Order: sequence, then structure tokens, then C-alpha cells
Amino acid sequence: MTKWTGELSLSLEDRGGRTVARNVYFQGAFKVMRPIYHDDSGMVCYYLLNPGGGYLDGDRYRMDITVDSGARVTLTTQSATKVYKTPTDHAQQETTITLRAGSYLEFLPDPLIAYRDAHYRQKNIVHMEKGATFLYTDILTPGWSPDGGKFTYNTVQLINEIYLDGEPAIFDHIKLVPSAQTVSGLGFMEGYTHLGSMIAVGEQTTDELIDALHDLLESTRGEKEVKFGISRLAVPGFSIRILASKTGQIEKMLAACHRKISEEWLGLTPASLRKY
Repeated sequence: MTKWTGELSLSLEDRGGRTVARNVYFQGAFKVMRPIYHDDSGMVCYYLLNPGGGYLDGDRYRMDITVDSGARVTLTTQSATKVYKTPTDHAQQETTITLRAGSYLEFLPDPLIAYRDAHYRQKNIVHMEKGATFLYTDILTPGWSPDGGKFTYNTVQLINEIYLDGEPAIFDHIKLVPSAQTVSGLGFMEGYTHLGSMIAVGEQTTDELIDALHDLLESTRGEKEVKFGISRLAVPGFSIRILASKTGQIEKMLAACHRKISEEWLGLTPASLRKY
């Protein structure tokens, strides 16, 4: 039986046009802050936090999120997820998300920073009913090391499994092992140090939106040397990948896409989620 370093369970429902929590539970090194309503739309925002300041050797974290029909929620983190040295056992986080028809969840965590000798595994499993909408982003950033090396962590493994009406829809797997791969070379980071991703699943997806997001990514890349791509998924939705050399550049590009999606899908301009 797994001994969890931190657990969090959050169930949300629509109550008269306002999204509220039906159940909130957390224990150990995982907490959720009070709900925040940025406007009068009824959409709620929760900040998830780790009071320990980072993930350490052998840490195990688990989240369970359920969003009922009509509920709309933003989940984000209070700060970057920092994974420190794990000399004997990897750190791991597992998240299970259940989205009912007509629900909307955007999960927008701050960057993941993997430091020297870190070994980290992360798995998100999302069960969606037809008519639900899911938006997810992540940014992988190499942490500082004494010798100035860029890829000094042992392993970073990020898995996203998405099921639509019980059928497998998306399997997204990133595994970087610097000791066994030329991480900076072709097929991996291609000379870049930072990786950003966005996955969106929603029946509102159109070719026009994907074209508009491509143009937006092109216009927000600035003069920096950045690579990006956007692809339609096998189910209604799309994915974005960005390779860059700075966290801020990826954040700027993903934020512009998030704003466009919010305006198109919700008729809302998203509030700033900055924590500093």
C-alpha cells in the first residue's frame, strides 16, 4: 500500500450558475487555497500548493479531481514544482480527473523544475464524457546545478492519458534521461533547454481556431529562436509543443493561446494567474 506524502481530493458542481466545491479533502504536504472568483461568470479558481517547498526523495503525491456537469474551474499552482535530488528513490505525482458532460476544466500549473540528480515521474489520467472540455499546459525547466550544466537531472517522465466516453483518446508520453540520451540533440530538445506543451480537448475546436492559434504563436515568439508546432488530435481538440531557451518565452506564448481559447470557448478574458 502506497504511503502518500500528500493527498488532495476536490469535487466541484454547478449551483445556480456558480461553481462550488461539493467535497474538499487534503492531508500531508498538499493543500488547496480558498476558492477565488475573478469575475461574475461563476467560474472558480483554486490554487494548489505544497507547503514543503518541493518534492524530495521518495515523495508520493496523489490528486483526485471531479467536475460535474455545468461546473467551470481553473486549477493552478502557487509556484513552480521543484524536484530536488532523489538519491535513493524517485518522486512521483499521480492525478486522476473526471469530467462530466458540459463541464470545463483548465489545469494550468506553473513550470516543473528538475534539479541535479532528480528522478521524477508524473501521470495524469483524465476520464471525459462527451461534451466536456479539458485544457492542460505544462512547462519543463532544467534546474540550476553547481557546474552550470543544463540537463543534470536523472529522469523526467511525464504521461498524459485521456479517455473519452471510456475509450482511449490520447496518450502523450515524454521521457528524458540525460545519461542515456543526447537530450539536446535531434528528436529530443534540438538544442533548446525548455519545453512547453498544451493539450486541449473540446467539441468547440475548429480549423479556424487552430489557424488563429498558429498565427498567434508566430506573432508572440518575438525575435527569439523558438520552435513550435500545433496539431489536430484524433478527437476534437489539438496539441501544442514549444521549444525555447527561457521559461518566460513559453509562458508568454501559452498565455496568448489561453486568452484566445477563453474568449472563443467561454466568452471570457482570463484573469492573470501571476503569483509574484
